[in-house]
Amino acid sequence: MSALDISQSIAYFRDGFVPFSDAKLSIASSPVLYGLSVYTVIGGFWNQKYKKLNIFRLKDHYQRLINSTKIMDFHSFAADWNYEDFESTILELLGLNKIRENVLIRATVFVDEISPGTKIHGLANSLSVYVYPMGELFARDGINVCVSSWQRTGDNAIPSRAKINGSYINASLMKNEALQNGYEDAIALDSHGHVTESTVSNVFMVRDGQIITPDTSTDVLEGVTRDTVIQTAKYLGLPLIERSIDRSELYIADEIFLSGSTARITPVLSVDKRLIGNGIQGPVTVKINKAYEDIQAGNNKAFKAWLSSV
Repeated sequence: MSALDISQSIAYFRDGFVPFSDAKLSIASSPVLYGLSVYTVIGGFWNQKYKKLNIFRLKDHYQRLINSTKIMDFHSFAADWNYEDFESTILELLGLNKIRENVLIRATVFVDEISPGTKIHGLANSLSVYVYPMGELFARDGINVCVSSWQRTGDNAIPSRAKINGSYINASLMKNEALQNGYEDAIALDSHGHVTESTVSNVFMVRDGQIITPDTSTDVLEGVTRDTVIQTAKYLGLPLIERSIDRSELYIADEIFLSGSTARITPVLSVDKRLIGNGIQGPVTVKINKAYEDIQAGNNKAFKAWLSSV
């Protein structure tokens, strides 16, 4: 197919490839009743020059998925799915869908039981994967955000380090509030009043030429794109530190940007109606974004190990 129509696509569900419309769960299943599933979203980038699709950091996404299952005590997934099997399934799925465009690949591990109550350990785990067009989550030239009135869930409540479907109720409340108040997204604070992340993205700010991002003990997802930004900054020789960030620091930052598989690199133009810098994308953000796009397109050989080609 020349353009991906998700409704007509092929998905992976439980133990094989099926039409997307046949990949269904019961209304009495654990994911539907209790949100008992974890997931990752992986970017696939079409290189028109070489006519191939580059899958970005597939092994790292797999490992993050494994880590999420361990935190959630989905005990059988790591034993049933090694990386080689996971990789071959993803690549075969992309081949079956004849992808010729930028896409996102959503892989989910879920407790595959009917009405089991709130139990986790010892229950069956299954995998689902589907592909959808990448599109644009945010405007590429930047967005306006607010600091949410909703507090980020803590590691000792619903662990942010695991990418748990049910935990996105927290993000959805933040997003809904932001949209209702005329913003494109929200940034959350933890129980200590420190900046954590946006609804679906990690947060970076620039002050006096230094890139700063919340450290991983601040109830943030250990994002693959977050790590990509950190490694890219090192490659470019840009100073970067991980530390706690106060809300008021956002207001006086020179630049702020978000990072994520769906958000990619998104400049933040204002926070709570305070302009960030000059209210346009800053030079450090431009450098990071350009390098990030080159790496994903396969134009930077120093990072070619991050790409799996179809």
